Amino acid sequence: MTANPLSPHELYGRHRATLDQAVAASRARGYWSPFAEMPSPRAYGETAAADGETAFKARLNKLFPLDQPSGKGFVGAERSPFGFDLGVTYPKPDLDALIAAAKAAMPGWRKAGPDGRAGVCLEILTRLNKRSFEIANAVQHTTGQAFMMAFQAGGPHAQDRGLEAVAYGWKAMTDQVPSARWEKPQGKNPPLVMDKRFEVVPRGVAVMIGCATFPTWNGYPGLFASLVTGNAVVVKPHPAAILPLAITVEVCREVLAEAGLDPNLVTLAADSPDAPITKELATRPEVALIDFTGSSEFGTWLEQNARQAQVFTEKAGVNTVIIDSTDDPKGMARNLAFALSLYSGQMCTTPQAIFVPKDGIQAGGEHLNFDQVVQTIATATDKFLSDPERAVEVLGAIQSDATLKRLQDAQGLGTVALDSRSIAHPKFPDARIHTPLILVLDAKDEDTYGRELFGPIAMIVKVDGTDDALARAARLVREKGALTAALYSTNEAVIDKVQDTLTEAGVALSVNLTGGVLVNQSAAFSDFHGTGANPACNAALCDLAFVAGRFRVVQTRVPVAA
Repeated sequence: MTANPLSPHELYGRHRATLDQAVAASRARGYWSPFAEMPSPRAYGETAAADGETAFKARLNKLFPLDQPSGKGFVGAERSPFGFDLGVTYPKPDLDALIAAAKAAMPGWRKAGPDGRAGVCLEILTRLNKRSFEIANAVQHTTGQAFMMAFQAGGPHAQDRGLEAVAYGWKAMTDQVPSARWEKPQGKNPPLVMDKRFEVVPRGVAVMIGCATFPTWNGYPGLFASLVTGNAVVVKPHPAAILPLAITVEVCREVLAEAGLDPNLVTLAADSPDAPITKELATRPEVALIDFTGSSEFGTWLEQNARQAQVFTEKAGVNTVIIDSTDDPKGMARNLAFALSLYSGQMCTTPQAIFVPKDGIQAGGEHLNFDQVVQTIATATDKFLSDPERAVEVLGAIQSDATLKRLQDAQGLGTVALDSRSIAHPKFPDARIHTPLILVLDAKDEDTYGRELFGPIAMIVKVDGTDDALARAARLVREKGALTAALYSTNEAVIDKVQDTLTEAGVALSVNLTGGVLVNQSAAFSDFHGTGANPACNAALCDLAFVAGRFRVVQTRVPVAA
């Protein structure tokens, strides 16, 4: 009898080279990715783009088929921010049956071992990569990301993050040998000899709670970290962005079944805004792990109430920029313009509060007063978005009604340096697309700039000087949290001081970005997304701490006869 070509053991052999490269890349922290980030026919095939769009359109206005334990009825009311209803419905979950099925699937998954689980996870990621165009369309029309971002962040970059989690999980699980012979000398007497086995045991059922803006990029780390370490995963999408994660669950279940494993290791628990199930699901005693990206309010609720589980949260924060000086004012302004515009500021890494000394800065051999710095940034942003066809591919669309209302309400929060304007999309006339609003505030207005205003809203804050800016930025990190911080300075002493202060505060810092790298961007295998060291998140994507608590090592000892 021949071995199953899709058995966990065979899949581990098939993907071992990629896994080894991922582990090495996570240690070296240089650039590496096994998945092509450009939607090129050379990488994905001549018909991949058309096939993916066709597959997406075939999903619309239909029931999404999932052969998993379900209750009565269906849910689903997703609407594209580009102006149309998706019409996809999903089986309403029966949580009792879903969790019972997940628990029943785990013993066989545990016995697959770290190598087998890693092999299965890599096969899933490989198949997800082949469906990147379908997923990109699903991400675009649930989140409002422009297509290129939806393809990259929703597809290969998300897959990179999933693979990174697999690599860290596998590395943690295999840190010790699976078995050993223990032999202790006893002098003239025969030695004591024991055979010992060390088995990785999962924590239990995991719940991955998806967000509305980056359902795969933020979702895959938790999904694959829990899965590779032996846990079953219930995927709970945001009601506005179910489809990308439903496709993901479909692929997971397909691979698991083909590998001879129970597909109920990964299930979908979709709900609706008027009948939410997240609190009930998260507090069930069977749930041992929770991954969440979203609001501070609900993230804190999970931390305080889902006490039976290890909870990993990424919440809101206030990202800051300190402008001390620059030798490239145009490059600085262009970079900030791009960072503020990308996906209409709907990224947890987008800068919000830009601190500028009231007396101005030294910039490229000349002095710019405060108003000139403000004007330089505002003009660069306006110019960057002056071509509507280009602008819509950067801005994407506003994902939620709440974000659009927040933008409208922000008009009176400060002096307007650059007003937001709507732009018509050439392909989607009903898309809601708006350029960033840039406001000017005084340092005393901390109640305004010191709270997250998610969306295309930026505030330039007049401060006494760089020391004042640093003190305010560090305090916001410690008290409100932040995913990113940025500094512009030509003074090495200032750079060292800011780096030391913000490192101690627990936030990632980018210095003097003027080229093709934005403060918003985070590269798998190199950048740690978040630190877990400030209130914006209690974990980093991805490090050993993110995976090590998802399993335990249980030993068996047997004496060896003399």
